[in-house]
Amino acid sequence: MTRYTDDSRDRVRDAVDMVALVSARTELRRAGVNSYFGLCPFHEERTPSFHVSPDDRLYHCFGCQASGDPFKFVMETEGLDFTGALEALADRFGVALETAAEDPGASSRRQRRDRLQSLLSRTATYYARYLWDAREAAAAREYLMSRGLTEATLREFSVGYAPSAWDRILLASRGAGFTDEELLAAGLAQRSRIRPGQIYDRFRERIMFPSTDARGRVLGFGARAMRDNQRPKYLNTADGELYHKREQLFGIHLARAAAARAGRIILVEGYTDVLALHQAGLRDAVGIMGTSLTEEQVRQLERVVRVLDLCLDADRAGQDAMLRAARLAAGRKLELRVVPLPDDTDPAELVEREGVEALRARVESSVPFVVFHVERILERADTGSAEGRDRALDELRPVLADLPASVLREDLLRRVAGRLELSEGRLASLLASPRPRAAAASVSGAVATATLDHGERAERTFLALCIAVPQAGADALREIDPDELLTSDLYRRAARHLAGRTGSPLSELPPDDEELARLVADLVDRAGRAGSVSVDQLEHARLVLELARIDRAIRRARASGAPGIAELARERERVLEAIGRTVARLETAV
Repeated sequence: MTRYTDDSRDRVRDAVDMVALVSARTELRRAGVNSYFGLCPFHEERTPSFHVSPDDRLYHCFGCQASGDPFKFVMETEGLDFTGALEALADRFGVALETAAEDPGASSRRQRRDRLQSLLSRTATYYARYLWDAREAAAAREYLMSRGLTEATLREFSVGYAPSAWDRILLASRGAGFTDEELLAAGLAQRSRIRPGQIYDRFRERIMFPSTDARGRVLGFGARAMRDNQRPKYLNTADGELYHKREQLFGIHLARAAAARAGRIILVEGYTDVLALHQAGLRDAVGIMGTSLTEEQVRQLERVVRVLDLCLDADRAGQDAMLRAARLAAGRKLELRVVPLPDDTDPAELVEREGVEALRARVESSVPFVVFHVERILERADTGSAEGRDRALDELRPVLADLPASVLREDLLRRVAGRLELSEGRLASLLASPRPRAAAASVSGAVATATLDHGERAERTFLALCIAVPQAGADALREIDPDELLTSDLYRRAARHLAGRTGSPLSELPPDDEELARLVADLVDRAGRAGSVSVDQLEHARLVLELARIDRAIRRARASGAPGIAELARERERVLEAIGRTVARLETAV
């Protein structure tokens, strides 16, 4: 991290107009010499108790006791660390920062980062200008306007267009003194597979959305194709020295201040969703770059707000993403709420069809995540049969068990009782009773009996249980050979990914393996719905796979005439005996 001189810090502090800084968060009124009062931006109050001393550049709230200098004020209201606050104030009040003495390595890294950021900033400016000036960008302008986006909004987010020529950025950047290596490191160029040694522009004939850090410094791009046969539809800057997709929140530099002031932030999926919400006056919206909220993004958001409003697409992927978000937020000081959207609709489409006020009304009527979760279980349940209602009750038990006594809990219990055709008393009794045998020994009904499942369902069950009991799961994954125990290449990749990560399975997913990401998300979902899972259930699942492995080996030996079938048969008997003992323990535990 860059270190600045003490003199730089003092010059920034002296340059700050404290009244102007604080007035961006709350209205101030003069109350004497060197004294202003207003409503505190850090807690709810009706009588102004927040005092600002502009000459001393200090603030103090006589209500909540919040106090500090300009740096602390920016850190608290905008979610920045000290260095970020110092840099933000220096930008705002026109102070040039000087770096402290650095070792040669640190100085070299800082200078390289500055050059790459300068290259990306120049390129973003070029793309933005090209969108409005170039004839070939007319179709892109028409498309963006057809989504209901105004020129002012597009310019605010520096949306641009990449020319179709293969070397426009390459030649312009070389002319400005940047090297080919820097173009590759910034993710603006890529190497030719046909002509060794030649590079060309990575982004061509695409709408360009700059991805920035919290201060608005460009780190990379998201690029939307303009032709139907252009693949992929969205192309991102590859992860590199500056850009890391898992950390990116599109629009955070514009949403941060409003979100910090409101104490909440709206999470949407795509670029145009963010633009549509900001244009609608919902300035605390950011894009999570797809449906998968990451741990890195949650940590960043946690520094700024305490409430996350999930406004994701109303499809299966969006709903599953909300469940993953809930698991990531668990144990943190974050409240999750869900913005209800019509089926098969994203926020930008809702604005197009029903107008800004329709979207604003839905955001304002967001519901606690637990309400969404209960409704999701009930909607998917087969409430027309007793077995279906039993399964729904089994899924609802862990969800409702975590709710403290409250009006919300009572309301949900009434709702569930009505949908499951139970009296409220009977529902309370069933929720308080131990889980039934079939549920106690299963994840999605796959482990309850000694019936042998040789297919992928048994492999999926084993991996889900490794997540459900993370410590025992980690031990089990260390002991197995995925190539021997698992038949699916996808499940083998999942086993290798989960090894050592059963406590945080969604972390460090390969950015280029979407199939694996979907499977791991599904496994996490299944593990979350399993409720209380025992080590014996995990052992049963492993033994089922072990038996299937032996059966495969016996079939291969018979087909090839190889020796060793007798030993395999004895091993099979030992595994069957172990399964019997495990099932007996499960039955005793119920």
